[in-house]
Amino acid sequence: MSGPSNPPRGAEAAVVAPDARGGSRALLEFLSRHGEIWTLFILLALIAVFGIASPDFFSRASWLATSQFAVEYLLLGLGETFVIITGGIDLSVGAILGLSGMVGGLVMRALIHAHAANGVTIAAGIAAALASGALVGWVNGTLITRLRLTPFVVTLGMLSICTGGIYLLNGGRNVGTIPDIVGTAGSFAIGGWMPVTVLVAAVFCIICAVVLAQTRFGLRTYAVGSNPLGAGRAGIDVRRHLVRIYTLAGFLAAVAGLMVMARFASASVQAGANDELDAITAVVIGGASLFGGRGTILGTVVGGFVITVMVTGLILIGVQPFWQQVAVGAILILAVAMDQLRDRLLESI
Repeated sequence: MSGPSNPPRGAEAAVVAPDARGGSRALLEFLSRHGEIWTLFILLALIAVFGIASPDFFSRASWLATSQFAVEYLLLGLGETFVIITGGIDLSVGAILGLSGMVGGLVMRALIHAHAANGVTIAAGIAAALASGALVGWVNGTLITRLRLTPFVVTLGMLSICTGGIYLLNGGRNVGTIPDIVGTAGSFAIGGWMPVTVLVAAVFCIICAVVLAQTRFGLRTYAVGSNPLGAGRAGIDVRRHLVRIYTLAGFLAAVAGLMVMARFASASVQAGANDELDAITAVVIGGASLFGGRGTILGTVVGGFVITVMVTGLILIGVQPFWQQVAVGAILILAVAMDQLRDRLLESI
């Protein structure tokens, strides 16, 4: 009795090949939908390159500079993440950072001159800064939704308005009279390695990550960005949600303004200048789509550190500051190109 015949090699290949192709397709789809993984590889590569090129890269001073530098980009990037997921863009967050810091600094200075208690002075300054940032964000959202203006035009105009307001509020001068404890807290590092401002940013990152991934607010944000008409038909008040999104972005920019003021123990007229582009770059590098519907807080955090690690590393190896801006701009273009490539890959899968 003869044994069972072996299947032909061609038939075996025909059985195995679809599984292999299916596995490759699944992996490609996973990587395309999770841009933060690619960004993490880029971050690790940058750390390795600069660590080899400069022995000082892994020093405590380098870590403190990198982490504190990242705080404002992370906080601005959090708000920008929500905005970009909805399919919008906010070019005013850097100017809101500067304006809110100036408002908070002026309130603190006025109360110091009035001999108010430290606690009252600090609380009032923080409240004024946060309220001013949220108010500007609310105005952005209202103009976009009620007048049906494009986010690009509205926030570009608001950038100019806020920048002018920063100079008008104090005659183009910095505000250096703030409570000493604010500057002390802003420069203090727990154990010499963990700046307080970084911990504050980390708390907001965790909160925003939970809100975006685990709450109705986050689900509605993705829905509005993916299909605004469908979201409206599903019962979501798209206009109201967008106003809340831009208000949130303004509020988080104000938090960033307070962190910058605490770090430098003053409210500077230059604070936040051009930071909006770096924040947008961090979000897009992290896997968000400029067309909306896709993005994560984790991706934004990793993207923010890509920028700060690159800038710090270039400084340590002696590259001129002008080239640092060139590098950030090149990364922004590369990030947008990668976004387009991801979309094409997803369409082809």
